[in-house]
Amino acid sequence: DQRRFPRSVDANGRSLEILSPFSTASRDADARAFAALMKHVKAIDGEAHTVLMVQVENEIGMIPDARDQSADANRVFASAVPGELTEYLSKQSETLAPELRSRWLAAGAKRTGTWTEVFGESMAGEEIFMAWHFARFTQHVAAAGKAEYPLPMFVNAALIRPGYQPGQYPSAGPLPHLIDVWRAGAPAIDFIAPDIYFPTFVEWTRRYVRGGNPLFIPEALRSPDAAANALYAFAAHDAIGFSPFAIESIGEPAACLLAASYDAVDQLTPLILEHRGRGTMTGLLQENPDSRQPQQLRLNGYILAASFERASPPSLAAGGLAPSDGPATTWPAGGLVIATGPDEFLFAGIGVTVTFAVAEAGWQAGILSVEEGRFVNGKWQNLRWLNGDQTHQGRHLRLEPGRVSIQRIKLCRYR
Repeated sequence: DQRRFPRSVDANGRSLEILSPFSTASRDADARAFAALMKHVKAIDGEAHTVLMVQVENEIGMIPDARDQSADANRVFASAVPGELTEYLSKQSETLAPELRSRWLAAGAKRTGTWTEVFGESMAGEEIFMAWHFARFTQHVAAAGKAEYPLPMFVNAALIRPGYQPGQYPSAGPLPHLIDVWRAGAPAIDFIAPDIYFPTFVEWTRRYVRGGNPLFIPEALRSPDAAANALYAFAAHDAIGFSPFAIESIGEPAACLLAASYDAVDQLTPLILEHRGRGTMTGLLQENPDSRQPQQLRLNGYILAASFERASPPSLAAGGLAPSDGPATTWPAGGLVIATGPDEFLFAGIGVTVTFAVAEAGWQAGILSVEEGRFVNGKWQNLRWLNGDQTHQGRHLRLEPGRVSIQRIKLCRYR
């Protein structure tokens, strides 16, 4: 019923496969359905509490135009920006997402005016307009659901390909440059989440923890890299969840690697929870797969340099020099590190080599011991001591390519 539930319209007056967020009938019907769903979930799961949180809508946004060009949308676009939004911008002006803040400041940081007057005449300003109204639509739906069963609720975003402009991606969704608009417009939404299918995993996770937003990844590429990305997300950003898309269809070797990574997370859960937010844990991952620079970080008085090994090396049995038989295998590379004591670290991951230096001038770092093991019922169980070629004669710790492992290292300092 397009009259009752109007679609968004493009610049040529053609209807799009997107319901207009300016329709109260669409909004109210969606809210009634969502409220009924949450009432049902509470009735069948309120005690067992299997359902932990709920995603409201899915990758909401405008495409292929930056904004709805319907008569209702045009009328609202020509009207004043709601005071709730401009008041939020004013109060949070120093902590706004840089892209939004620069757009608002460039237009004069006005507290009143039309959407064009406050955000400038551009597709970026049109995207902010649509983000506010998508957020208000979602707020109405989420609030109706929470009135029935107040579980935590979130929205997810389809991310932006490099160089794409508003309208070329699902614009106005809960994207990092619009997080503040969504927060102002949809306070019933508890957090905002990215669906990460791009190789620049480090960049996107970093952008989604601005302003204290907790990191949850409801969709991710189910490639072998997921095994390393999960470990990085939990350690670098205290992620509360990581979910490769269509997990039931994952193939090998990604399936085995991800299972091993999740097993490591399971073993390390007490330690991960203990070290969240303390500055004693972080992730190990390349900024992008083509990067060749080691990742350098400071932890517990040491400088750690992590390099990443994505290809299977020549076999030690072949002297470490002969090429391996058959085509080269590319593995994920990454992991996590936790400072468990004054000179002790625990590493988990795959394809990472780490060297150590003392942050204080005049001192050098030496390796006392390296051991591979696992946690059984919360207690460390040694599997083997590593030395000789396994530590490059005491020069580094190495999580070899092709398999997820956990290692514990003790260091010493000398002049």
